[in-house]
Amino acid sequence: MSTHQLVAAHVEAALAEAGGKGISEDVVARCLLSEAIRIFQRGRPNDDIAAELTAAADNLDESTPLAFIRP
Repeated sequence: MSTHQLVAAHVEAALAEAGGKGISEDVVARCLLSEAIRIFQRGRPNDDIAAELTAAADNLDESTPLAFIRP
């Protein structure tokens, strides 16, 4: 099992548990984002974390080329 598959399985379990308690997927996603940032802060400077988040935001639309290869 890959790392991505491992994390994805835990995320699906969290979504299922939260859904059973009436917690929306959006709230779960916000909590996951907060936890990801908390983990990043263990070993990365804030500007590096911000760059990571900016890169993710810049590439949200999967139908367009990645920002770093756009003309």
